[in-house]
Amino acid sequence: MEPDVSIETSAMIRVAVLPIGHVAPVLLRDYHSMLLRHHTIPLSAISSFYTEHQKSPFAHQPWDSGNLRFKFVLGGAPPSPWEDFQSNRKTLAVIGICHCPSSPDLDSIIDQFDSARRAYSSALVDRCFAFCPADSQLEDGSKKGGNLMLFPPADLATQEFHLQTMMQDIAASLLMEFEKWVLKAEPAGTIVKTPLDSQATLNSEEVIKAKKRRLGRAQKTMGDYCLLAGSPVDADAHYSTALELARLTGDFFWYAGALEGSVCALLIDRMGERDSGVDDGVRYQYRSVISHYRKSFIQENAQRVSPLTFELEATLKLARFLCRREMAKEVVELLTSAADGAKSLIDASDRLVLYVEIARLYGTLGYQRKAAFFSRQVAQLYLQQDNRLAAISALQVLSMTTRAYCVQSRASISEHSFPKQEIGSSLAEGGKMLHQSVVSLFESQWSTLQMVVLREILLSAVRAGDPLAAWGAAARLLRLYYPLITPAGQNGLASALSNSADMLPSGTRCADPALPFIRLFSFPLHPSQMDIVKCNPAREDWWAGAANTGPFIYTPFSKGDTNSNAKQDLVWIVGEPVQVLVELANPCGFELRVDSIYLSVPSGNFDAFPVTVNLPPNSSKVITLSGIPTAVGPVTIPGCTVHCFGVITEHLFKDVDNLLLGATQGLVLSDPFRCCGSARLKNISVPNISVVPPLPLLISRVVSGDGAIILHEGEIRDVWISLANAGIVPVEQAHVSLSGENQNSVISIASETLRSALPLRPGAEVTIPVTLKAWRHVVADPETAGGRSASGSTVRQSKDGSNPTLLIHYAGPLINTGDPPPTYKSAIPPGRRLVVPLQICVLQGLSFVKARLLSMEIPAQVGVNLPKPVHMENSPTEALGSPTKMDRLVKIDPLRSNWGLRFLELELSNPTDVVFEITVSVQLENPSHEHVLSGDQDATEYGLPKTRIDRDCSARVLIPLEHLKLPVLDDLFFVKDNLADGVFSGKNTRFSEQNTKTELNASIKNLISKIKVRWQSGRNSSGELNIKDAIQAALQTSVMDLLLTDPLTFCFSLSRNGRVPETSGSHTEPNFHGHPFASKGSALAHEITAMEVMVRNNTKEMIKMSLSITCRDVAGENCVECTKATVLCSGVLSGITVEVPPLGEIKHSLSLYFLVPGEYTLVAASVIDDANDILRARARTKSSDEPIFCRGPPYHVRVVGTS
Repeated sequence: MEPDVSIETSAMIRVAVLPIGHVAPVLLRDYHSMLLRHHTIPLSAISSFYTEHQKSPFAHQPWDSGNLRFKFVLGGAPPSPWEDFQSNRKTLAVIGICHCPSSPDLDSIIDQFDSARRAYSSALVDRCFAFCPADSQLEDGSKKGGNLMLFPPADLATQEFHLQTMMQDIAASLLMEFEKWVLKAEPAGTIVKTPLDSQATLNSEEVIKAKKRRLGRAQKTMGDYCLLAGSPVDADAHYSTALELARLTGDFFWYAGALEGSVCALLIDRMGERDSGVDDGVRYQYRSVISHYRKSFIQENAQRVSPLTFELEATLKLARFLCRREMAKEVVELLTSAADGAKSLIDASDRLVLYVEIARLYGTLGYQRKAAFFSRQVAQLYLQQDNRLAAISALQVLSMTTRAYCVQSRASISEHSFPKQEIGSSLAEGGKMLHQSVVSLFESQWSTLQMVVLREILLSAVRAGDPLAAWGAAARLLRLYYPLITPAGQNGLASALSNSADMLPSGTRCADPALPFIRLFSFPLHPSQMDIVKCNPAREDWWAGAANTGPFIYTPFSKGDTNSNAKQDLVWIVGEPVQVLVELANPCGFELRVDSIYLSVPSGNFDAFPVTVNLPPNSSKVITLSGIPTAVGPVTIPGCTVHCFGVITEHLFKDVDNLLLGATQGLVLSDPFRCCGSARLKNISVPNISVVPPLPLLISRVVSGDGAIILHEGEIRDVWISLANAGIVPVEQAHVSLSGENQNSVISIASETLRSALPLRPGAEVTIPVTLKAWRHVVADPETAGGRSASGSTVRQSKDGSNPTLLIHYAGPLINTGDPPPTYKSAIPPGRRLVVPLQICVLQGLSFVKARLLSMEIPAQVGVNLPKPVHMENSPTEALGSPTKMDRLVKIDPLRSNWGLRFLELELSNPTDVVFEITVSVQLENPSHEHVLSGDQDATEYGLPKTRIDRDCSARVLIPLEHLKLPVLDDLFFVKDNLADGVFSGKNTRFSEQNTKTELNASIKNLISKIKVRWQSGRNSSGELNIKDAIQAALQTSVMDLLLTDPLTFCFSLSRNGRVPETSGSHTEPNFHGHPFASKGSALAHEITAMEVMVRNNTKEMIKMSLSITCRDVAGENCVECTKATVLCSGVLSGITVEVPPLGEIKHSLSLYFLVPGEYTLVAASVIDDANDILRARARTKSSDEPIFCRGPPYHVRVVGTS
């Protein structure tokens, strides 16, 4: 069988193209391609070379439209035993190709050509084309003449024209030879034989039959030459005669041959014009041809040479003629019949040609898998031959089938073979990929067949000595079908990869990746990359981002690209290292060593750093790949470059993503990462990465401490933060702010120090102080508490974000502001934000156990002075000021006229293992205050003695409180809004209650603010104790008694000789001259002692009351009204009805006569009549009829005896 046969093959002149001398393969292909352009020579172009010696037998030669067709066979072909049966099988011309620079001896060239053309006895014309001769060769060649044709050096167009002229000469020579042969054969006839005729001994009957058939066969041969000469009408006449003679003699084999020639003549005469009638005629006649070839086989079944090859060729010719999509069914039937006939072919080369033609026709129909199947049959026939050239052919054929079996090499995949959208990025909404795209990539039902194809490619590549093809086949086989391969098979493939790599030069690249499987894990963002901010020089807060382009915050008419929004934007900086996390998986049963792996960046503005990885069997590992951006612009990272098994390959992330997607949809065998025990990872897409120019880079550290800042609760400490510029650009702008929780723990930040250091050059460093105050310690759950610190103290386990954070926005130099706005906007480099978390670890300090308010009244001595009235504009502490420190704490209450002492007792516990010293300081108000409850910025403080609290001990700290009475008890404290008619509405009452609570809280806060409890531990640890809540809780229940004055004030004073001396400006030294004891507030027994009782009204309304005075002895008994009275009185002591004006006072005089020396106590009391709402609210009465009783403080009188 012959390859590439068609119905028109019968009209083609076979020309052998032979290399003469040494011709390089590349040059030989070039010269051969030049000849192929002249495979058709019009008859009208050869008229100048044609000479008619006799009357032409081609009476109907179409000189205007006819052509001579050539079939150039490079290297020639051996003579066929069927040349007499089909003249187109004869080699009718021989063309030698010589490259003169490689073969300077023309005589040798002529001898070699003569020797080569003798092998083709059927050749009618022979020429030797010598290209690029030298000048000497041109002179020598012109003398030799003959069949040597020299092509002088010239441009391609000139050589093409020269070659066309030579081919026209050859065509004319062949035409004249065809005429001679036909003229010679027609009168005398010719004897033609085939292998079918020479197989058996001819008996007399067969000889007679052969003589009868000779004339018909001669007519068929003349028709063949008429077809070769380009005269289809003359050929058809000869074929008709041959058909009639063959039918009469029963020569079915030649009948079928003549019928084939007749169909060819018909198509040549139609000049390519086809219609349904022509197709039907050709189909009918060729089926007759096939049936007659089959008949000849049946009749001659005893012969060893079978005409089956011609039957199959006729089937292929008809299939090629009908090979269109609309006739696919009929073509498939013909090809199926031809494939069945291949089993009966004796010669393996005929079977190979048949399979090749069937594969081609299936490929033309678009049946790629059927074509691939028969291509594999061809490859198997090649592999049966144990030689390297056959293995190379098998490898080439199998490589063409890989696309049909979806196991093609990545290098053979052209860009136009994929849809415009990449499979990895053509995800529909919801993350699902188009089903048809997935099916085209992964088809698990072909796994076994695909493995067989790859195994055959590997075997043929090894035999052919192509290590790169062998490596690629083994890599695809191992990567795609590792679940179906046993561990021993996996080890064998690994050995094949290593052996193939050994035969390859170092640094060889292959388009097909092997192991490991690589997928993108994450893009970890360093804070320096994450905290990049846009700069807007037009705003004072330049770090707040770009300015808005319009007057609105949001415009609904702005365009938004939903696809671009799905990807993350990532900014890298030139010269700063970056990292990408990838996960590697080795699902095979052998240890895998990756010699190097690094990021693949085709954009060229990134330097990647390679790493070496060892993967145990059936394991996965997440590794970090790093690199440095080198230039401004976008960066694309499609995958990684891997050097493994001695070859460099590219591993694309999208391929693994598609593989994992196919695994989830059941279209591929397995997930390599799940096989290795890796968790299911969400699909991560490569973000849009852009590289910006170099930026400054601030590095922060805490001076003299790398860990957490350990503070006791309430401790105040200065922390020094060092900022160093590690970039290559100076810092020219900087702003410091606070963020996070507990911002009030940062007392001050010396941001002026940072601003004064600008611009901060590369490598420069600045240190800024930050003053911190530890917040209140929160007791953790004992089950989740972190235990004790290194010093034994309980450490607070802070939640994320509980610590304050310093935010430092900084930027490098901006562009020149004189640039045009578009250029200026596009050239603004971004800034950065440095996040400095203040890792404060709060240790538990002193803890409160309880707090309570203690009060004590010391009775006053009856003296000769009365306290001065307290006015609204004066402070109550001004009345009885004392220069001594104790008198500031223990002094006469001017509103109660007694010595009062109040303490706030705090019980503190020290659960730590350090010693604390407690210092209490009380803030005193200056006399210039306008109001007792007003704040005082200029007040002085005094401290009390220190209190030491040892470790694991408790102590009580007494904090003395001042008298903070309100000077006047009025309704403004209780009711703020009165109606015109004096009736309180429910709404105003609620409002008044709220105001009351507000003023009470303000009073308590004012009191608390005057007390400071500070502690110190060791040499450098100090702080302030937070006692606000404890004091507020202790004072909340007794705030009325603490802050509000009594409605009435009672005071006693002595007088001598019936008068009360005038008081001087000093309240501590009386201006009285008499008995020496009188100056000390004492009385003499057995003498009349004159006294006065002063009653002061502390309200703004008149008070009517009934006054009573009582004198008691040391036993508490009434010593005036009892039966055994020891004191005689002159004056009224009870039932004294008086009226005290608003903010006024009254005096009542009396005289006492003490009979017995000793200690006596005077107490004044009154019952208020017709009390108003203010007095009842102060007395906390429950009923309006309940009397209000006021009692003054006790006054002591010391009575001494007379000598």
